[in-house]
Amino acid sequence: MYVCLCKGVNDKTIRKAVAAGEVESMRDLRQQYGVASQCGCCKQSAKETLNEALEQRQAAQPAQGKNPTKIPAGVCYT
Repeated sequence: MYVCLCKGVNDKTIRKAVAAGEVESMRDLRQQYGVASQCGCCKQSAKETLNEALEQRQAAQPAQGKNPTKIPAGVCYT
């Protein structure tokens, strides 16, 4: 689905950019893809898509530092 008709940006483009770590905010979207920089009608839809993609990325990342009993490899305690 197209999010920004003026710049031709769709939801898949936003989701891929977030997954790749290229986009973290609306400012990043505007700078890299021109989203919400022309008529502004796409701003709310772009925010929703961005937030969904950020939530999905965070849910997909393993919980780092959540298991304190695991000893990192290469550490010697003797």
